[in-house]
Amino acid sequence: MRSRFAKIAAGCAAIAALALGGAAIAGAFSGGGDSGLAGPQAGHAKQAALEATGGGAVNAVERDSEDGATYEVEVRKPDGAVVDVRLDASYHVVKVDGDSEKADGPDGNDAAEPNDD
Repeated sequence: MRSRFAKIAAGCAAIAALALGGAAIAGAFSGGGDSGLAGPQAGHAKQAALEATGGGAVNAVERDSEDGATYEVEVRKPDGAVVDVRLDASYHVVKVDGDSEKADGPDGNDAAEPNDD
């Protein structure tokens, strides 16, 4: 009886390990290849972007090639506006643009458009 139980437990553990490994690999490659940025470069880019916007919350950091930039950091400013801060390789601001995508509201859904009534 113990032998059968040990075999079943070992099989379940092997399946769980494969599933977790697959999830880790999928997470590493999600987001379009190397567009997402992590590590020290992301930290420097976040800091520079938050200094440029006067604070806020960083939504995303990625590599960029628009307008001579190396990095793009999406920031929700303290006033709620969402901007893309483009930085060069030395983390100097190249350009700050209003984000063309709708910002998520506090509940995770698209923020409501202002009503002009």
